[in-house]
Amino acid sequence: MIADETEARAFVAGLCDGAAMERLERFCALLAAENERQNLIARATVPELWRRHIADSAQLLLLVPRETGPWLDLGTGAGFPGLVIAMMQPDRDVRLVESRRRRVEWLQSVTEALDLQRCVVLGARLEQIPSFSASVISGRAFAPLPRLLSLSARFSTSDTIWLLPKGRSAKQELEELPVSRRKMFHVKQSLTDPESGILVSDPARTATAKAR
Repeated sequence: MIADETEARAFVAGLCDGAAMERLERFCALLAAENERQNLIARATVPELWRRHIADSAQLLLLVPRETGPWLDLGTGAGFPGLVIAMMQPDRDVRLVESRRRRVEWLQSVTEALDLQRCVVLGARLEQIPSFSASVISGRAFAPLPRLLSLSARFSTSDTIWLLPKGRSAKQELEELPVSRRKMFHVKQSLTDPESGILVSDPARTATAKAR
């Protein structure tokens, strides 16, 4: 379990190279400054930015292979987890969905400042975005699980991996799904909070659930 900022930085550094760590350091400075102008993250979490947000996002990389297609991040907000993924692996295609104008503008400015050429900000509601096949779908506090699955189903294939950090409600939200869809997921304990969980899909089970 990652207990503090020192451990969080060390954990993230173990998953990326020095250039990525420099991008993340710059991002943290940009985020702290912008948070004074718009409420991107709770101010109480700023002193724990690396543990609560950066490492919390980075841990998702442990759950997917490096060689995957587009990563679709729903409701990116301040950049978690999708923008962190893009900073750590700039050669990966990452598409960030965010509908709030001020956040869209800020996300776009960050991708330009950090030269994240393969990270695209989709400034619209998910319902308005043309369908494409995503290899990974992530969403942190995007919507209740049934609605999230319904809205994003058209982006998934039988090989898509869903990574849904759900905090302390992970098990409860999973239990509220119909049995056929519940079997798509298992709960992975978060490395940054002993009481938080990540809903992770098994592509083989996803294919079975879709066939029903």
